[in-house]
Amino acid sequence: MSAPQDGDPQESPAAGPVVGQGTSSSQAAGEEPSPTPPADGSDQVEHDLDALLADTQRERDEYLELAKRTKADFENYRKRMASEVQAAAVRGKVELVSGLLGVIDNLERALAAAEIDPDADEAPAEPLAQGILLTYRDLCATLQRAGVESVDATGERFDPNLHEALSTLAAEGVESGTVVETMQKGYRLGEQLIRPARVVVAE
Repeated sequence: MSAPQDGDPQESPAAGPVVGQGTSSSQAAGEEPSPTPPADGSDQVEHDLDALLADTQRERDEYLELAKRTKADFENYRKRMASEVQAAAVRGKVELVSGLLGVIDNLERALAAAEIDPDADEAPAEPLAQGILLTYRDLCATLQRAGVESVDATGERFDPNLHEALSTLAAEGVESGTVVETMQKGYRLGEQLIRPARVVVAE
């Protein structure tokens, strides 16, 4: 074959897109472009944070409720212990006073036998009687400072909560049910009765 001569027309390349010149291979093959993937996992992170926050708030509420119950239980325990301590102190005082009442009764009998009025302003001349009277008054004053009161029911209406009737007596001019004589004084500490007054009641 002879070489082409100058001026002879040359064959032109086939028309059509050239691969690599502004067109991808997939586009050249007629394929659809794939969808764009999500930029990051921010939605999942936000969901996890919300769940973590909800768990934390729930735990906070549980601990707060536990703390409130513990505080209430401790306050009830403190009040109960304070009440028990106070009650024990009263029981101890009542027990002590009960043991001293017999001493007071004996001193009152001794004063009555010596015909000495414990409430009189004048002191007896005899030293022994003076000693008995002073001992009696000091003991009564000590009990009064401790809150102990004597109960002399003469002239009052009979009260079974405070008095113990030893006998009844027909008394003129006295209403039935009235205490006409106190045989033995009673004693109480505040609202608590230590010993009822032993009395004689009018019929």
